[in-house]
Amino acid sequence: MDTLNNQLAIIPRQEAVSTSKPFIQANTIECSLHDLTHTHIIPVYLKDNEPLISHADFIDTTYQLVNDFYAGERILKPSIRVSHAIKGRIPDAKHKSANELLDNEKTLYYERMAFIIEVPSISTSIEGSSLSLTIGGVKAYNLDNLYNKKGADEHFKVFIGFKNTVCTNLCVWTDGFLSDLKVSTIGQLKACIRTMLENYNGNFHFFNLKQLTNFALSEHQFAQLIGRCRLHQFLPLHLRQDIVPLLLGDTQLGMVCKDYYRDESFCRNLDGTINLWKLYNLLTGANKSTYIDSFLDRNVNAYSFEEQIRWALEGKEQSWYLN
Repeated sequence: MDTLNNQLAIIPRQEAVSTSKPFIQANTIECSLHDLTHTHIIPVYLKDNEPLISHADFIDTTYQLVNDFYAGERILKPSIRVSHAIKGRIPDAKHKSANELLDNEKTLYYERMAFIIEVPSISTSIEGSSLSLTIGGVKAYNLDNLYNKKGADEHFKVFIGFKNTVCTNLCVWTDGFLSDLKVSTIGQLKACIRTMLENYNGNFHFFNLKQLTNFALSEHQFAQLIGRCRLHQFLPLHLRQDIVPLLLGDTQLGMVCKDYYRDESFCRNLDGTINLWKLYNLLTGANKSTYIDSFLDRNVNAYSFEEQIRWALEGKEQSWYLN
């Protein structure tokens, strides 16, 4: 990270949340760490009534690790988004109608949660877009087996990468992503996150992102690529299995097409061409409408897809999307 640090002016430390704009939209709402900690209940295993690792504990563990690992850097407070509310009530209020319930008689937790922690003192830029180092994760209780007992695997997704401060799009790739982290204790979770932070090469990630600016698609190639992305799901299985799919849905591909013409920062050039960096941001921008539990996987897939297209433009391999 030293190369990235050398490009920066010193920014005074201050309390701030990682982003004022939602890094994921879909059906999510903003939530504070205070509310997660003090007002939301924690789901338990059915067989022994022992709690799972809470959203708040996951965030706090990651935040403390980031502060330890990047000591001396400016680290912002977590930005948190939640979805799929699970509501309940205490037993004494079981006979009341919903509009009669008092606040202390209601219970609530959210099944799915995503958060990011920005380190803005470690940043760089590509084509005028400022990128800041960002760490985050996803917890979705629907991926856990709550009919089990304490000690069973609990599932987490954790990442380290960059956030584009122009549009809050996340730039994540496989080398900074744990897609299905299975642990049963906070200690195991902490050890896995620390290993991810230690193994991440931010300079190499940035180098590969910047490579995307050196390659462009013509308007015809862009139209063909979008069309074949939509065709892919209908290919016979023996043809489809060897082609890396783009995991965005039809509605999201429609957003990419619209932004190809209209996006203020990443639209096409006057001659219809669009470089792969701009296309990548159109893809990650459309991905913000994905549900929390699939959000990071689709983000990583967008980069893998772009890399495949770059290799084809370099002549290193053939791409069904462009042939």
